[in-house]
Parts: sequence; structure tokens; C-alpha cells
Amino acid sequence: MRVTQQMMTQRSTGHISQSYDQMMNLQDQLSTGKKITRASQDPVVAMNGMRYRSQVGEVEQFERNVGEAHNWLDTSDAALGEATQVMQRVRELVTQASNDTYEGEQRGNIAKEISELKEQLISSANSKIGDKYIFNGSNTTNPPIDTDATADGVTADSFTGHGDAVEMELMKGIKIDVSSTPGEVFSEQLFSELEQLQADLENLDTTGEDLQKYLGTLDEQMNSIVNERAELGARSNRIEMIESRLADQKVISNKIMSNNENADLEEVITNLTNQQTVHQAALASAGRIMQTTLLDFLR
Repeated sequence: MRVTQQMMTQRSTGHISQSYDQMMNLQDQLSTGKKITRASQDPVVAMNGMRYRSQVGEVEQFERNVGEAHNWLDTSDAALGEATQVMQRVRELVTQASNDTYEGEQRGNIAKEISELKEQLISSANSKIGDKYIFNGSNTTNPPIDTDATADGVTADSFTGHGDAVEMELMKGIKIDVSSTPGEVFSEQLFSELEQLQADLENLDTTGEDLQKYLGTLDEQMNSIVNERAELGARSNRIEMIESRLADQKVISNKIMSNNENADLEEVITNLTNQQTVHQAALASAGRIMQTTLLDFLR
């Protein structure tokens, strides 16, 4: 094959252009820290990157769900703790009032305090996170007890109707119920007994023995609250274990994504230095070839 000056010029120009492309790719890797900046550079890396990034995004969403679950359970536990204190105070008052040495006026004052404590229980039952009621199941937009319907006491008409359990997905395929059992703690029976207790305290014919009968039912109500708190605590422990697994998954997913996408900067710098040397050699070689023109012979 006859090699012409034009062929050598085109070949040299092609090599220089290719060298520019390689240096540009290496400089892109240095600037971005990534192996590729376009999917066409390595479709396999690009495809795996999308898959790994999706996994990391999924883990981060589950972490946000875990935070919301903790918030829900912690708020529920705080409200139930408050309800426990209220019930303990009611029990103390009943124990005092069952002493037959208490006069009618003293029992009347105890009845007033129990009325206030009942209002506090209603407030606990209507606890919210943001604008969501947490003790009404999935019916979070309505309070479990409609305070506008308690003029004659907390009756069946005061309850708005509980929804289903509130479940949150904390890992792929794993959902945890974060709600308290609707009606288990702040039941119609609880408020009915408190109102009957209040009425008996205001009744001068009520004896200490009559009041002592309430101690047993109060203990049952308190046990219901304690059992519900224990249930919430068990679920909270499980959520903490899930949280730990999510943290491990996030570290692993980020490491895999980094290995797939991130450039080895030491290797890139070395390759760029080598490529610059090759490029300078190509320019010098092309310069000598292109100087050999007809005019050079005529000088």
C-alpha cells in the first residue's frame, strides 16, 4: 500500500483527536469522582448504578418510616403513662373516700377531682401526632371521643368509631402495627365507671364499703393500660432491631454503589499523567511530519 502525506496527516490527526477524548474522559472522572458521566460509556455500570441507587433510596425511605413509627409509639406510650398516673390518683382518692370518717363535703371535693381526672383521660385519649389522632386506629382524622357529645357524660354516642390497625412498612414485606388497640384502654366502660364513681361520691347514702368495690374494677382498668404499654414496648424493641438491620443494609448498599460508580482517583491521576505524555509525543510527531511539505524541499 502506498502511504501518502495526506494519509499520514489524517492518521496523526486521528491519534491526536483520540488522545484528546481519553484525556477528557479522565478529567471528567477527576472532576466528578465517577467512573462514567454518560450511560453510553459503560451501560453495565450505568444499569447497576440505577439498581443500587434504588436500593439505597428504598432503605432511606424505610428509615424515615422507622422514625415515624418511633414517634407514634413514643407518643402513645407517653399518653398511656399519663393515663396510668391518672388512674393511680383515682385509686388513691377512692381509698381515701372509702374511709367512713370522710364527710359528705370531703367526698364531694374528691368527686370534683375525679371529674377533672376524667377530663384528663379524655384529653389523653384524644392525643395527636401532628393532625392525626393516635388512639382511633386508622380513623386518624376524628378524635376517638367527641368532646362536643359529652355534655351528659361519655356515652356510646361520644365515640366516633374506631378504624383498623395502623401498619407501617419498615422493611420490604414487613409491616408493624404502631397503633394501640382501639377501645382497649380508653373504653366506654372506663368512663362509665368513673362517672358512676363520681355520682356515688356525691350521694350521701354511699358507704365506704360501696366505694371499696371500685378498687377491683380500677385495678382491672389499670392492668389494661399497663398491658397495652407492655405491648407497645415489645413492638418498640422489634422496631429498634429493624432499625439496626436497616443501618447495616445502608452501609452495605452504599459500599456496593461506591465500588460500582466511584473512580479510583489514584489510578485516574496516573492514567491522566501517562495520557498527557502520550499526547505530547503524538503532537511532537505530528509536528515533524506536517512540516515536511513541498516548500520544505524547495528551500
